[in-house]
Amino acid sequence: MKPLALLSVSDKTGLLDLARELSTTYNFQLISSGGTAKAIKAAELEVTKVSDYTGAPEILGGRVKTLHPRIHGGILARLELPEHQQDLEDNQIQPIKIVVVNLYPFTETIAKPNVSLEDAIENIDIGGPAMIRASAKNYAHVAILSSPSQYPELLAELKANNGDTTLEFRKKLAIAAFQHTQSYDKAIAEYLQSQSEAESAAQPSTSLASSYTLLGSNPKPLRYGENPHQPATWYQVGATPQGWSAAQQLQGKELSFNNLLDLEAARAIIAEFGDDQPCAVILKHNNPCGVAIAPTIAAAYQKAFAADSTSAFGGIVALNRPIDEETASQLSKTFLECVVAPACVPSVAAILGKKQNLRILVLPDLKYGSSETVKTIAGGMLVQKTDDDQVNPDDWKVVTAKQPTPEQFQELIFAWKICRHVKSNAIAITKNLTTIGIGAGQMNRVGSAKIALDQAGEKVVGAVLASDGFFPFDDSVRTAAAAGIVAIVQPGGSMRDADSVKAADELGLVMVFTGVRHFLH
Repeated sequence: MKPLALLSVSDKTGLLDLARELSTTYNFQLISSGGTAKAIKAAELEVTKVSDYTGAPEILGGRVKTLHPRIHGGILARLELPEHQQDLEDNQIQPIKIVVVNLYPFTETIAKPNVSLEDAIENIDIGGPAMIRASAKNYAHVAILSSPSQYPELLAELKANNGDTTLEFRKKLAIAAFQHTQSYDKAIAEYLQSQSEAESAAQPSTSLASSYTLLGSNPKPLRYGENPHQPATWYQVGATPQGWSAAQQLQGKELSFNNLLDLEAARAIIAEFGDDQPCAVILKHNNPCGVAIAPTIAAAYQKAFAADSTSAFGGIVALNRPIDEETASQLSKTFLECVVAPACVPSVAAILGKKQNLRILVLPDLKYGSSETVKTIAGGMLVQKTDDDQVNPDDWKVVTAKQPTPEQFQELIFAWKICRHVKSNAIAITKNLTTIGIGAGQMNRVGSAKIALDQAGEKVVGAVLASDGFFPFDDSVRTAAAAGIVAIVQPGGSMRDADSVKAADELGLVMVFTGVRHFLH
């Protein structure tokens, strides 16, 4: 009697080659359902439809095909148990040795624009996950393939073992299968949760979901983590590559752990400014050292570089416009680790190619980011909504007698957008839509202000200052005014706000309260 292999796939990549090898080289009897059976039969391969094997027709428009004792009994039987062998014989069930299943394209479906809830629901697979989980549970006897990428490995395994598979190999497949179904269920739960939140948008939730699962796939070992003694791996989250997993690297060395962290921090700043005006970000150690807006992307980069050329050495650059020849020429003048942009003009390859170690990445959608941030702690993890709400200056309040000019107000918006991407305590000083001083990560706000003012130097006269948190005392206000700052934007909310406002009025400063704090630890 021929061994049985069950094939039921949505993604038919590599299906016919696999079916042909199983049938002709290794003498498997193929059982299949629906479109999979039609495809195998059209290739002139022998196949038994699931409905013919079970004696039960497909019903409910195909919703029920493989949910049958002859299928699941053949998958779940423990062949070492006499009572299981007897049940198989009594019910004319043959053991199934190989199960090849991939699932309805749920994540691909919900990624389509304007997808309906009905379409999403119809792309939730039921029979597929049941077969995958049953096969993975019984990996002692069954090999479960849940992705076309596993087909070559299976064929190599069969060739090496005279048409059989090893227990070690089947266990490896089982682990991948359970990870796959977990990821699939997570995507469904998150989608339905988002639909519920959209329906109740008038009463937004103040908490995240009652449970949270973080599942990575397609692991890519990195040379090391933040330091050489720390092993590290890059995981893709979700079934479909998105974000940095979808980026195209045009040249340069492999990305490192620190590269990826810095690239993401730079991307988040670029996302603040959308596509309205050319914007360049230069970042180092997760903090911006130069950000600028200008009429052209080359000019924006030049302004950002001039803001702190010392820190820019070995930095990460993000641009919201394609890299053109002028910009490429500027980029090639200094040592940089990575450059990311939405596109790259073909003619710049010759310019940038001279810097062989420079990593050039193309990521068309620089605005896409994670909706949550996750940090691990001993025995648990902390999950929060990402601090990416759109800045809304209409909600701001000018608290001083002096009002900002339109130009000053736009500069304050720019500074505020930068400030929330600087490690707390954070101070950002800007002028002409360019950062000129950044104070980051100090244990007190006065220290951050002094660092930012010292860096700005003589350029500080006429500049604006943004603070991620309120001023507990008026000392930073007075220090800023003495240096030449003309306007300050901060959250407000201190018990001594009145002291800061009074000092600003005395010194002729503009002060704006946003009502929103932006700590970044």
